[in-house]
Amino acid sequence: MSASFDDYPQRLPRKQGVSPTLVVLCLLSLLLAFVSILWQFWPFHRSGLDVNAEPRPITPRGELWDIEKSTIALYSEARKSVVHITRLGLQRDMYSLNVMKVPVGTGSGFLWDKDGHVVSNYHVIAGAAETEVTLSDGSTWKGRVVGSYPDKDIAVLVIDAPGNRLRPMPVGRSNDLQVGQMAFAIGNPFGLDQTLTSGIISALGREIETDKDRPPIRNVIQTDAAINPGNSGGPLLDSAGRLIGMNTAIYSPSGSSSGIGFAIPVDDINLYVPQIIREGKVTRPGLGVRVASDQLAQQFNAPGVLIMDVIPDSPAAKAGLQPTRRERGRIRLGDIITKFNGEPIEKATDLFAKLEKQQVGATVQLTIIRDNQELVVPVVLGPVE
Repeated sequence: MSASFDDYPQRLPRKQGVSPTLVVLCLLSLLLAFVSILWQFWPFHRSGLDVNAEPRPITPRGELWDIEKSTIALYSEARKSVVHITRLGLQRDMYSLNVMKVPVGTGSGFLWDKDGHVVSNYHVIAGAAETEVTLSDGSTWKGRVVGSYPDKDIAVLVIDAPGNRLRPMPVGRSNDLQVGQMAFAIGNPFGLDQTLTSGIISALGREIETDKDRPPIRNVIQTDAAINPGNSGGPLLDSAGRLIGMNTAIYSPSGSSSGIGFAIPVDDINLYVPQIIREGKVTRPGLGVRVASDQLAQQFNAPGVLIMDVIPDSPAAKAGLQPTRRERGRIRLGDIITKFNGEPIEKATDLFAKLEKQQVGATVQLTIIRDNQELVVPVVLGPVE
């Protein structure tokens, strides 16, 4: 007998369970709540506020080191001789059209004597309509330019301050400096007056270019004492507080100190400043010639310093030295200086260096080449500004 559909037992519906996704979400929620509560009450977590906060007790320092004491004493004395120089220029007011004097640059300097003479760099005061000199006591005085020697980047100003306000800088020597000895620079970098930096003498006998139309400055001092814009004209001191140089330039692509600064040696300053004070200029012995650049001399295959022009009535003209000239459409080379008092001369800077060591009225022996012949010509050096 066949069974009907209704004879099979009916299937009961399956009991529904909890979704796994829901379980995971609940667990994550509980975990986050637990972490949040733990973060709020964790013993090492602090809000930073404490109503009972008081100043910390001071730890005794003890004595300053001897080197610190000596540096402090050096600065305390030397700063009295350092000045801040402001260069003023003329500017027309765009509304009133009145011409006024406005600051166009700043630099440093130092007091030379009780008569109010101030020494600085030539490039600090060059082109100024007027200068103002501020002493360490804060008083400001009008500066008048006495004279300058651009070839050495030296300038001298004078102010009418009374002698009791003036503390001349003690002068040392630079011919006995040694690489490695300490050096201190005081100046006004970026207009921040009375700034002290320290370092060592990094090198001696360096040569720097200041202007393409002037010979390089030779025998300068290199130091790693920080020198920044505004330090120019300020003093470089030894550990005894004596003047050993005048800060004049830095070597830096960015224009700020990079650990290479240069200073004019004090022996040069002490030689030229008195002459500027006496005469308003520096007169040096010279030949009275204009020489070709080293590049041009090389183009002509000149084995020395090629004379381009001879100034009339100059020592060179009186000695019969010949300039370069054009004859019948062709250039005829002038005399080529190959030796100075028997010592070889290869380029123009060699000739400048030899002349610096001479005096007006001295007779020097120049070895020259003229028309492929070597001649020795005596020349009595004359004054050249």
